Amino acid sequence: MKLATWNVNSVKARLETVVAWLKEAAPDLAVLQEIKCQDDAFPRTAFEDLGYNCAVHGQKTYNGVAVLSKRPLEDVTPRLPGGDADDHARYIEAIVPGDNGPVRVASIYAPNGNPIGTDKFKYKLAWLDRLHARAGKLLLDEEPFALMGDYNVIPTPDDVWDAKAWMGDALYQPESRAAFRRIEYLGLTDAFRACHAETNQYTFWDYQAGSWQKDHGIRIDHILLSPQAADRLKACGIDKHVRSWDKPSDHVPVWCELAI
Repeated sequence: MKLATWNVNSVKARLETVVAWLKEAAPDLAVLQEIKCQDDAFPRTAFEDLGYNCAVHGQKTYNGVAVLSKRPLEDVTPRLPGGDADDHARYIEAIVPGDNGPVRVASIYAPNGNPIGTDKFKYKLAWLDRLHARAGKLLLDEEPFALMGDYNVIPTPDDVWDAKAWMGDALYQPESRAAFRRIEYLGLTDAFRACHAETNQYTFWDYQAGSWQKDHGIRIDHILLSPQAADRLKACGIDKHVRSWDKPSDHVPVWCELAI
């Protein structure tokens, strides 16, 4: 089963690009972030025509997450538990059947958190704490799951073109990186790092200052696997070439293959 995640930075603005990538990569399941539209405005037909079932948790203009699956979607749950007053559309979870049992997946769009020293940064850390709690609860079921998406965290200096350039950014703050590590240390596996030791592998290049042309990127889109899923990990990769397409997102897809 091929799983993928992609922050598309407006699904309607980049619909042709997303469809072209789905045809090329042919994931069994893809989770999207920053769809930037409400549920009823999501372009379902374009994806259903490719054989995907859709589950959407949208929001007008901002945020928004979705799950596209060639297999049936069950137990679809929008919103990350623990924040009843949080109206941001940043999380959706679902179960899909596998050949050897079901797999739970989540589409994650963690808060950016900038500028640091503000309520936005506090919200980022609190949201990651809620994700930590959710992951811990899911682990109790001892079932395969994949928490995939834009975590807005640069985990290590190996995941950024120049760490000094990001010292003042919420994505690289010690507190942000520690929150990500706490989630990993529950027993989850970074699928990309499990398959690739090389440095300077990125998933995001800013639109400004020629970042793409200079390869000034960061790795902030991650697939974290439960032990039961990690045991079945076959491959993981970053579709970097998509960043060079017309009307690209500033992120690129990340995918993994599981023997499920």
